Amino acid sequence: MSSTGTDVEVDHEALRRQALDALVAARERTALLTSCVEDVELVAQHSPLMSPLVWDLAHIGNQEEQWLWRAVAGRDALRPEIDSLYDAFQHSRASRPSLPLLSPGEARAYAADVRLRILDVLERTPLEGRPLLDAAFAFGMIAQHEQQHDETMLITHQLRKGPVVLTAPPPPAPESGPLPTEVLVPGGPFTMGTSSEPWALDNERPAHPREVPAFHIDTTPVTNGAYLAFMTDGGYADRRWWQPEGWAQLREHGIAAPLFWRRDGGQWLRRRFGVTEQVPAEEPVLHVSWYEADAYARWAGRRLPTEAEWEKAARHDPVSGRSRRYPWGDADPGPEHANLGQRHLRPAAVGSYPAGASPLGVRQLIGDVWEWTASDFLPYPGFTAFPYKEYSEVFFGSEHKVLRGGSFAVDPVACRGTFRNWDLPVRRQIFSGFRTARSAELD
Repeated sequence: MSSTGTDVEVDHEALRRQALDALVAARERTALLTSCVEDVELVAQHSPLMSPLVWDLAHIGNQEEQWLWRAVAGRDALRPEIDSLYDAFQHSRASRPSLPLLSPGEARAYAADVRLRILDVLERTPLEGRPLLDAAFAFGMIAQHEQQHDETMLITHQLRKGPVVLTAPPPPAPESGPLPTEVLVPGGPFTMGTSSEPWALDNERPAHPREVPAFHIDTTPVTNGAYLAFMTDGGYADRRWWQPEGWAQLREHGIAAPLFWRRDGGQWLRRRFGVTEQVPAEEPVLHVSWYEADAYARWAGRRLPTEAEWEKAARHDPVSGRSRRYPWGDADPGPEHANLGQRHLRPAAVGSYPAGASPLGVRQLIGDVWEWTASDFLPYPGFTAFPYKEYSEVFFGSEHKVLRGGSFAVDPVACRGTFRNWDLPVRRQIFSGFRTARSAELD
């Protein structure tokens, strides 16, 4: 950023517009996800794994009030009596329907009132001088938070039973012919994480060097067709491939296929946002747990990539030696690069989005499906919690596994080459898939 006053002002105005656009886009998506069903479905709990949609709606408004109205603008609380109701750490998702939540009408009015006030705050607030304000960070953080809850609400829509309420066109067909099965990523150092991405969250920071031995990684995510081969070979019935905890999950819950799949005669069907359809062989497999991904990789004689391997495959440019923001470069994601933003409501067939390939030719690292990695969710060297410990720090440890790359349900504002997601290894309702890797020294 230039040091001249005029140029700084121009940059600040560009940041202001960027923050405004991100907030508006998030709210439009929230409105879509909460207006496409009747109020009775907003207050219902469609799965004990998820909150009622009306909880997410009011939580979005409450977080915006707490961080932008109170912390940034320094104003008095609007609804302090509801803070505890919408504190995700005080109440489990399964218990939230029993709380005295705001009604759908009240939740909409509250979120709209907060947003109207925040638009004025954004217009009047200098975007410098405090860590929360530098580069409009707090506004970007709240836009990302809302988009993350929009993805959560989309998961709830997938779990919901009933008629179709969400539709979208299919993703574009692959434009290229057959691709190599895997790509060799050379060994050596690369820069992992970021210290310069203005809206990067605390767990993405700081940038630091990582030494990664040479490895091979799948050119594309594992497909439904490939996963069916694992199933047909008795993968779910062979204890050899499973971690003990994963095997126990299979036995306890009778798991024998990805979530939302069922067998009908000689074919496999899946349910997708109210539509029942034949499982498409060329799409990335979706709704599998870490244990399922790990078992498939073992069966295939491979393994899940580590988080560092995944990020090196996605960001490292072997010619310049630098780490890019995205596989294709530093430009923000466009529709030609990746399947993001709920545009298609399904993953694209593997081999799609050639413009989004990495320098080494790895495809679809961003968008389509979150990709499980082998790594536990741990802090980077030099990590500092900001602006609160509950975003990342309380989740660090071996209980959670890292997912990378985003999915078709992720908005670009909440998806970067450095963005880290995490979840329990048993989770299957999330939009999760995977790709596999192998060490080059095994050649």
